[in-house]
Amino acid sequence: MQAPDNTPGTTGEAAQGAIEALTFDLQGETFALEAGMVREVLDLLPETVVPGAPPFVGAVINFRGRIIPLVDLRMAFEMDAGAPTIDSRIVVIEYALDGEASLIGLRADKVHEVTSIDHDVTEDAPRVGMRWRQDFIRRLARRGGDLIVIPDLDQIFAARGRSSASITPIHSPQR
Repeated sequence: MQAPDNTPGTTGEAAQGAIEALTFDLQGETFALEAGMVREVLDLLPETVVPGAPPFVGAVINFRGRIIPLVDLRMAFEMDAGAPTIDSRIVVIEYALDGEASLIGLRADKVHEVTSIDHDVTEDAPRVGMRWRQDFIRRLARRGGDLIVIPDLDQIFAARGRSSASITPIHSPQR
């Protein structure tokens, strides 16, 4: 199997310039990931804390017999880590790290829906006035009166140290 292409705009993009995206909340802010990278949305699972790991990837979970890192995007966006609620979920994505297709779990306070986001309603993050790092935001989308943040996972993982998580490739040799 070939590693997924994480280049912005290469998955889920229709001829009209729309992407199919899974929307979810982190501390009251709405985020979106391209639906093509999402493998599954899970209820919370037991976590194993990794001693000495940074809070961004401080735990791992057992997903269908594989140990995968559990990433907390709230840490990347300098949000407080919130306690899990009945709505909390884990979004499992397939993501290419160093050319290997890898599974990664992302914490979400609440998962909404898969929706279409037209390129016409998106724009670059402003250079000033943002409370988050501009390079961590691929695009901002407007929907009604709300703002949807489309994070740049390449930038986030590079800045937060990909190597801090022990990622198991999808097709690693079985022992």
